[in-house]
Amino acid sequence: MIDLAQWHSFYAIVGAAAGALIGLQFVVVALVAERPALRTAQAGAAFATPNIVHFGAVLLLSALLHIPWQTITITAVLWGLTGFGGVVYVVIVAWRLRVQAVYKMELEDWLFHVVLPLAAHAMLVLSALAAPSYTREALFGVGGATLLLLFVGIHNAWDSIVYHVFVNKRDTDKKGRR
Repeated sequence: MIDLAQWHSFYAIVGAAAGALIGLQFVVVALVAERPALRTAQAGAAFATPNIVHFGAVLLLSALLHIPWQTITITAVLWGLTGFGGVVYVVIVAWRLRVQAVYKMELEDWLFHVVLPLAAHAMLVLSALAAPSYTREALFGVGGATLLLLFVGIHNAWDSIVYHVFVNKRDTDKKGRR
């Protein structure tokens, strides 16, 4: 498939970035774990785990789109299922965010933890449906969704680390001095 072959470099770069970021996230979580705060498991399921899922979805999509499929149909079904699974997962994350009591959510948090990931996964589903008739456009939809998931994961990972370093660490240090 010539349309898919033209995306090879894009998915090689994006997939490598996602793989590296997954590894980096593991390192950071290990470092933060040395100073655990109260109720971190509840917050981790709502804030940290989705980043790994986003990076994992990017890595999976990059791998799926590197396979030399004979037609776009199989690929579209697989990326559509990935998108559908992502939609379901984002709904679960939204519920976890609502019930967690560690952090008060702001508009930016809802945007980056729910709205944008939901849009990216929905874009995967819609692109899969359009792929048989509009292959070129559908591939741009998958590329856009993949980049959106990558950047959302980067933003959320950075936000979490900054929170742990500047807010959580400060609070822990204050409690230790008493």
